[in-house]
Amino acid sequence: MKVVLPDKKVFNKKQIAIYVAIIIICIISVILAFCIQFYARIDVGRMLGFKEESKLGKKTEEETEMLKTEFDQIFTNRIEQEEQDSKKKEEDKPLVYTKVEGKSNKLNSYDVDVHIPYINMDNEIINRYNKEIEDFVYKTSSVLESENRNIIYTVEYVANVQNGILSVMIRSNLKEGTSAQRVIIQTYNYDLRNNKEISLEEILRIENVNQSELQDKIKKGITIEQKKVEDLKNLGYNIYSRDATSDIYQIENSKEFYLTHDTLYIIYAYGNETFTSEMDLIVI
Repeated sequence: MKVVLPDKKVFNKKQIAIYVAIIIICIISVILAFCIQFYARIDVGRMLGFKEESKLGKKTEEETEMLKTEFDQIFTNRIEQEEQDSKKKEEDKPLVYTKVEGKSNKLNSYDVDVHIPYINMDNEIINRYNKEIEDFVYKTSSVLESENRNIIYTVEYVANVQNGILSVMIRSNLKEGTSAQRVIIQTYNYDLRNNKEISLEEILRIENVNQSELQDKIKKGITIEQKKVEDLKNLGYNIYSRDATSDIYQIENSKEFYLTHDTLYIIYAYGNETFTSEMDLIVI
């Protein structure tokens, strides 16, 4: 009896090319999905319509003005929200917590009210942040050792995690005797997913904010504020002058910003460099 074997299925070159193309497309799709979610940091849920679209850069003028007015209330001395998988140094404590706090006053010498944060992580960048934040502790100690200088010194902060980005904002207020009041605002922004410092430009790209439009908004806002202070100067007030054409207002040079609840605050705190309480706030 003759044994007849089934014919071997032979794929032609065209079929092979199609199968190879399908496999390559599948591999590329998986890689792109991974990169989008964890590196390009595009929110896939929002992109596909599963989540409400971010209002960053889409607020009405009334919403923006309200947020500016309520800016002082933002400092709650705690972290508003954090992600559960954050690599914390102390697991039983929040990602950002108050490390030094207290009130103290001495007649004619000082009045102190401080809440100084600590970022609960351990890496080179965060350690640098925490070392800078310690300057507020040293300043507090210096004030508490003062005599007959009539110093008022406060420190407050707020922190938040949005879309894997940790934002911390600290504000200190110093008034010594008859000298000018000084307000300092420092911010720290860290990409928890990619373990790196994140810039304002990167956040704008992630949130799909038009940088050219924002740059125009910044220039317009600073110009309006300068017009206001010029009017006060004409009335005899001592004012802090601005130059809307200065490079400090360029997005790439704007270092103090805070991201929270689909709102981005860009802060120009002139007290960071000189003795003044003047600051400008851009909200998107």
